[in-house]
Amino acid sequence: MASGVATTPEFTYEPSPWIDFFAAYEPLPLQGSLEWITNRADELKEDIRVLLSTRKNTTERMFLLDTLQHLGIDCHFEEQINVVLRQILESEISNSNLHEVSLRFQLLREKGHWVSPDVFNKFRSEDGSFIRDIINDPKGLLSLYNATHLLVHGEKTLEEAMDFSRHHLKLMSGSLKFPLDKQVQRALCIPLPRTNKRVEMMHYILEYEQEDHTLILLELAKLDFNLQQHVHLKELKAITRWWKDFSGCIRLSFIRDRVVEGFTWASVLFYDTGFEFVRSIITKMIVLITTLDDIYDNHATLEDCRKLHEAIQRWDHSAVSILPKYLKKFYMEMLRTFQNIEVAMPININYDMAHLKRAVQNNVMGYLHEAEWSHQNHKPSFVDHVKLTSMNIGVPAICVSMMTCMNDQMMKPALEWAASVPDVIIAVGKISRFMNDIGAFERRKCKGDLPSTVERYISEHCVTSEVAIKRIDTLMEEEWRNLNQARFENHALLPALQQFISLAISTTFFYGNRNDVYTHSTNIGCTIESLFIKPI
Repeated sequence: MASGVATTPEFTYEPSPWIDFFAAYEPLPLQGSLEWITNRADELKEDIRVLLSTRKNTTERMFLLDTLQHLGIDCHFEEQINVVLRQILESEISNSNLHEVSLRFQLLREKGHWVSPDVFNKFRSEDGSFIRDIINDPKGLLSLYNATHLLVHGEKTLEEAMDFSRHHLKLMSGSLKFPLDKQVQRALCIPLPRTNKRVEMMHYILEYEQEDHTLILLELAKLDFNLQQHVHLKELKAITRWWKDFSGCIRLSFIRDRVVEGFTWASVLFYDTGFEFVRSIITKMIVLITTLDDIYDNHATLEDCRKLHEAIQRWDHSAVSILPKYLKKFYMEMLRTFQNIEVAMPININYDMAHLKRAVQNNVMGYLHEAEWSHQNHKPSFVDHVKLTSMNIGVPAICVSMMTCMNDQMMKPALEWAASVPDVIIAVGKISRFMNDIGAFERRKCKGDLPSTVERYISEHCVTSEVAIKRIDTLMEEEWRNLNQARFENHALLPALQQFISLAISTTFFYGNRNDVYTHSTNIGCTIESLFIKPI
C-alpha cells in the first residue's frame, strides 16, 4: 500500500442506515406546548416528593424507590432518595420476605452501602441448602438473582444463591404471567444490575402501565421520556450534520459511519435533559476513536501508523506536514474538533481539555503498539494482549470525557482520577474488550489485524472457541466483582465511579448475547426507533 495515497481497503463495513435519516428528520410536535409539559412535570415531581415523605413505612418507601429507578425518573429526587436509603439502611428486616430482603440488598449495595450476605441465611436450612419454600416464589427468586450480581470476591453464599435462583428461574420461565415472565427473561439474558437503565425503562413503562400502578409516577415517566426524546432528536440532527461535514471533508471510505450509534451510546449513558454538552462530547470521542481504530486496523501501513502517532503526540498544526496525503485532512479536522469543543464548553463547566487530549494520545500510542505487533507477526501472551487491548478500546478517553457531567466541587478530583486510569477504569476496559471480542468473534475471522482476545486464548491454550469464551466469561465476571468492590472503597469519588460502572453496563447493550450491534447497527434498528422516533 502506498504511503501517500489511500487505496482500496481489504475490509469494509456496512453503511449506517441512519445518518441521512436523522440529518433530515423533522420530529412530530409534542403533545402539548413545551411550557405546559415542563410545568406539568414540575407539578408531578412535587406530588411524588410528598409521596416519598408520606409513605407509611420503610418497606413501602423502598418499593417506591425501586419503581422510580425502573421508570428512569429517580434522577429528579436525589435528596429524598438519599433520605430513604438511610432509612432502609437502618431498618430491621428480620420479618421480611425474600423479595424485600433481596431488593434492600440490591438498592443499598448499588449506592455504595455495605450489606452482609448473611441477610440471606434465613432462607437456608441447617445443611446450608436453600429452603424449598422459596422455589414457589418467582418474584422473590428474581430479586435474589438480580441482587447476587452485586457480589464481591469470596462471597460463596452469593455464588450459590446465583446458581440456585438461575436454575429455578429457567425451570419456570415460560410458565409465568405477564409482566413477570418478561422480567425473568430479560434478567436471565442480562441481570438487572448490569442492564442499561434507559433500555430497562422502555420495557418497564409499558409493563407498569398494565399492572396496578401509581398514576402520577406513570405520567411523569411518559412526559419525561417524550421530552427527552424530543431533545435527543434535535441533537441527533445536529450531530449527524456535523459528521456528514466531517466525513465528507476527510474522505476515508474504509471507516465506519457510526455517529448515530455513538450518539445512542452517549444517550443511554446520559439521557436526561441538561446533559446536551456531555452527550455531544462523548459522541464525538466515540466516533473519533472509531475512526482512528479503523485507520490503524484496516488501512494504514506501519509507516503511516508511526507518522500519525507522531503527529498526534505533537498535537500541532505544523505536524500535518509529516502525514501521508490521505490522513492530512483527518488530522486537521480532529484538531479543529477539539478546538470547537473548547470554544463550546459552557462557562459553568471547569473542565481541563488537556486531560482528554492526553487520553487520546495514549490511545493512539496503544494502536501503534498493536500495529507493530501485527507487522512483526508477534504473538503476545494472552495476558499481555489483554493488558494492551483493553486500554485501546477507548474506555480511558470516554471516561475522561464523561467527567464533564461532574459538578464544580467534584470536577477537579474526578477528572484527575479518571485521567490517572485507576484500577476501576482498567476493569471497565477489560469488560468492554472481552464483550467486544466475544460479540465480534465470527466477524473478525476475515480481518487481518491483531487477533482478538478470543483468538489469542484459543491459540495459546489449544482449545475450542466455546472453551475460550467460557474462560473469558469467567475473567469478565472477576472484573464485575472488582467494580462491585470499588463501590465500598471510593466513597469520596462515588459519583465518578458510578459513571464508570454505567459505561461498563452500557457495553451489554452493544455487545451482549455475543453480538456486535455497534458495528452491525441494523440489528438495533427497532431499539433506535423506540429510543428516538416513537413516543410513549
